[in-house]
Amino acid sequence: MLDRPLTPPDAPTLDERALARALSGAHFIDGAFVPAGSGRSFAVHNPATGEEIGRAADGDGTDVATAVESAATAQRAWAKLPARKRGALVAKCGALISAHAEELARLIALETGKALRTESRVEANVVADIFEFFGGLGSELKGESVPFAPDTLSVTVREPLGVVGAIIPWNVPMLLMALKIAPALVAGNTVVVKSAEEAPLAVLRVCELMNRVLPPGTFNMLSGFGPECGAPLVAHPKVRKVTFTGSVEVGRIVYQTAAAKIIPVTLELGGKSPMIVFADCDFEKTVMGAITSMRFTRQGQSCTAASRIYVERPIFDRFVAALAAKVDAMVMGDPLDEKTDIGTIISAGQFEKVRGFIEEGRATKGATALACSRLPEDAALRKGLFIQPHIFTGLPDDSRLVREEIFGPVTTVFPFDDAESVLAAANDSEYGLAASVWTNDLKRGLSLAHRIEAGLVQINQNLVVQANLSYGGVKSSGLGKEASLEAMLEHFTHKKTIMVNYG
Repeated sequence: MLDRPLTPPDAPTLDERALARALSGAHFIDGAFVPAGSGRSFAVHNPATGEEIGRAADGDGTDVATAVESAATAQRAWAKLPARKRGALVAKCGALISAHAEELARLIALETGKALRTESRVEANVVADIFEFFGGLGSELKGESVPFAPDTLSVTVREPLGVVGAIIPWNVPMLLMALKIAPALVAGNTVVVKSAEEAPLAVLRVCELMNRVLPPGTFNMLSGFGPECGAPLVAHPKVRKVTFTGSVEVGRIVYQTAAAKIIPVTLELGGKSPMIVFADCDFEKTVMGAITSMRFTRQGQSCTAASRIYVERPIFDRFVAALAAKVDAMVMGDPLDEKTDIGTIISAGQFEKVRGFIEEGRATKGATALACSRLPEDAALRKGLFIQPHIFTGLPDDSRLVREEIFGPVTTVFPFDDAESVLAAANDSEYGLAASVWTNDLKRGLSLAHRIEAGLVQINQNLVVQANLSYGGVKSSGLGKEASLEAMLEHFTHKKTIMVNYG
């Protein structure tokens, strides 16, 4: 156990293990690294080898109180800065993150097991873009003139909410954190983030980098576990907005706590996203699109993963065979190896959960399981949390593999015969985050897109979340939007009406 945090390097570094050690054992509060008030820390592991790569401060309610007080104090001065000035500082943070993108990519690969080439570099670069995007939106924090009466000036203004509590997941922690804190900061709020216990180090480095630009207390970072650290953050009386990404079960708890305080909440709670493939699609493009849509390079650990694929019957067998062949050719191995396409599952608990789903599917009468790619042979990776991607056919509609979010490299494929039946199947889910339709008949594609119950529907593509595209689900997939101007205005400000009678 570390008695105090080490000092991370000022300049970008490509020694991810040394950086992990240097970031160990600390929160970041009021512009400085500080250990947990209790003195406790917990291990952070490399899921590819099982080795301990560092430690994270084990936060509790005392640490939450310190961080929130720091944020509340800083917020008064931060809100008084002109909005464009706040935006310029946030954009400057984006430029600094861009300069450190490679080190962040290597660090996130080390602690999450996501492949460097196919996943981690993409995340690091998108994070920088998100800060630069929102940094340019400061001038959009404007109100309206309301025609109320001839002798009355009536206007609205946008004001920040105060301290924002943000709780982030482990699958794309830097990206999902950026989507929360960038609009919150530009809008004039200050932020306290609770990181995921499985992946606390790269986001801590981002926080430290941004604090080179931002005033102390504007952006604070805590690590810890949900009941001991996350729950006190949501419940703290000075936290005036909560934004959470995670499971439906925890989302409900967050929502209930926030409701007792009557504060706004943004929830992104996962999905069971359908991919609908018609026989007239561009076949090769669509097969590759299924690999992207299912996020196989991320081991399927994505809220928008296309874990239900519906293929028009005339091309069903051909599509399944082509998809399996493509996934089978992908290389599974050391996440930091440039040759690796597919990395690991994040944790032992998630590994066992995914393996349980696979075993259940294999035991289902009438189901066929296609295991793809090959487990790495390197002896150093024998303890790694590697799972072969699985493609299932023949599962019944009520199978747990069809109904529940697995968050692993498991997809189910079904044949269909007409647009109305596949629409009914696609909508037969408690989730409604994302969907995609693949067809060269754009009239049919758009018709389905309007009727699919999802917050984001793409035709002939399935991109990951991007800055400037409104992102958020319906039904059990959550509340509110992220990644857009709308997210900043509607979810991180309130509208005040001011009236002047000059008659």
